[in-house]
Amino acid sequence: MNASTATLTRDSLRMKIKVQQVRLGDEEYRVISPFRPLKNGALYTYKSDQYNMYVDRADGRRIGALWLLAARSPRSLVYLPMRTPAKEFGGVHDDETPLDLVLAHRALQFRPSRWKKLRTHIRAGNASREIRTARLPEGDLPADTCEINYAAPSDPKNRNLLHQHVHAETLFLTGSTKAFREAAPHIFTVTKEGPPAAATELYISGGCNYHVCRSIYHWPDLDAHGWEQIHVEFCPPWSR
Repeated sequence: MNASTATLTRDSLRMKIKVQQVRLGDEEYRVISPFRPLKNGALYTYKSDQYNMYVDRADGRRIGALWLLAARSPRSLVYLPMRTPAKEFGGVHDDETPLDLVLAHRALQFRPSRWKKLRTHIRAGNASREIRTARLPEGDLPADTCEINYAAPSDPKNRNLLHQHVHAETLFLTGSTKAFREAAPHIFTVTKEGPPAAATELYISGGCNYHVCRSIYHWPDLDAHGWEQIHVEFCPPWSR
């Protein structure tokens, strides 16, 4: 794998999406999801103390772009079907539980308890779907040489954090525009640094010989404030 394939381009912010309008009672919801399934992106919860996301370069960048799209879509839910049984993916522990992911701007005030019924409508065979091409401004893309700011927020009640809820086998991340924009570069950095490392190093998932990953939060006492870590890891076996 050539290291140059890790370079970010404007194509990293262009993708086909599905847009669905779904009504539940008196409320109508706009749901955005990737047009093509995420084959090489998976999300798990591990022993209920952290969330592990595994990505390759291509789907990792689609996921990062969808996070940036969520930042620009305060009236939409961004739905990423990511449940992959652990037995079908050798890079995870047997006791990791697969999850889907929903990104919701806090302005929407969506209640996760409504998700199971909403998801049923989305998946219905007769559900209407509009196919679009999403193009995000290049200014939303983190610079190819960007340095991630790992400084921990001084206040755990910071309004720019992504609040976490799990319901109906789905992790909901809810926050502000800034919260999604600050988190997305971690995913892009994994997709940038992963391919050149995978081309030259011995890969051991979770091991010290080769392991390209980022953690979105860096508080020493994260769990004390009711947050679980979100850990993003590059998975080179998918890239071969």
